[in-house]
Amino acid sequence: MDDRGAASVLVVAVAGVWLALLGGAALAGEAVVWRHRVVAAADLAALSAAGQLGGGVAHACARAGWVVERMGGRMDACEVDGWQVDVRVSGPPTVFGRPGARARAGPAEG
Repeated sequence: MDDRGAASVLVVAVAGVWLALLGGAALAGEAVVWRHRVVAAADLAALSAAGQLGGGVAHACARAGWVVERMGGRMDACEVDGWQVDVRVSGPPTVFGRPGARARAGPAEG
């Protein structure tokens, strides 16, 4: 039996496994980065909207949408209850689904 070339096949198989693992890690990393971006966008949008409530609900939610858009997300909802703003944001679809976040901002309770 001739074993010539067996090491080459083994090296190609190991390289394929490593490439698959690295690809999976890259996709997981992308999903984590987008999750963090969406959470930050929701937080900043809620704070921005709460700061703009003096100009009216439409103005505050428009400002929140502007912030989310600049951060690469999509604003799914902006709800105002008194001086409390609740914002829901989502990001682009990843292999693990579409990341989403919710944030609330308003005056501190006294």
